[in-house]
Amino acid sequence: MSVGQYLTRRLQVWRAVTVDDGAGGQDTTRVLQGTVRAKVDQPSPTERLVAAQAGSKHSHDVWLRAGADVRRGDELRGTDALGQAQRFRVLSVVQPSRPVYSKAFAELIQEEGA
Repeated sequence: MSVGQYLTRRLQVWRAVTVDDGAGGQDTTRVLQGTVRAKVDQPSPTERLVAAQAGSKHSHDVWLRAGADVRRGDELRGTDALGQAQRFRVLSVVQPSRPVYSKAFAELIQEEGA
């Protein structure tokens, strides 16, 4: 089974990197790791209900190739079908028993006033 035909979006993967600031502290910034092909779904009503009961902020399912280097805490950035910029914070990444795809549970980050 190939999921590649369904991965119609390209999302940039940004990862937090911490470096010394030279004054005894540290600075954290996000660094572009690369681009992945993805499919972004809205969660089903059942998934939303379970997430609400568990106090989760999960808002989107992001489907990826099995070998995609996407980790918890990463930020996925891209545009939707209308050309509007979107940012997702990855909450977790799982794979089925046969690693055919990866599924990231993500939260859409929206700026206030947007």
